[in-house]
Amino acid sequence: MRPNLAARSCWAVLLTFLLLLPVAAWAQSFEPLTIVTKAGQRHEFQVEVARNDADRAQGLMYRRSMAPDRGMLFDFARVEPVSMWMQNTYIPLDMFFIRPDGTIARIAENTEPLSTRTISSGEPVLGVLELIAGSAKRLGLHPGDRVVHPMFKPR
Repeated sequence: MRPNLAARSCWAVLLTFLLLLPVAAWAQSFEPLTIVTKAGQRHEFQVEVARNDADRAQGLMYRRSMAPDRGMLFDFARVEPVSMWMQNTYIPLDMFFIRPDGTIARIAENTEPLSTRTISSGEPVLGVLELIAGSAKRLGLHPGDRVVHPMFKPR
């Protein structure tokens, strides 16, 4: 006796769902973010926002690629000195340490993948934006430029 076609189709759909479930758990929603240079140039990005301890701890770990117009914004919910690292992160990144008013305090360019070396904000900040390495240089971004996102409140 052979299983009927409907039963096989049902199992195929169920198996596909179960295989894609872990991928769906990694799926993030994106929010718009703009960086405005002192010269007035605007650079648009879509970012995932890490707002809780678990998401901040995970960050971009284990990912192998990221589009040039994507990034991750870490919301620390309070202003304090922060340190980042690249453990289990395969993508070289530029890290932008951002004050509560949205101005960039410091940029750590081309961070070393898989490193446990700490990268300090250098001063109290509210957030950190991670973009693919070379973004700061390619777009001419510098400390003092402004990040526009609802997380930041301009003076």
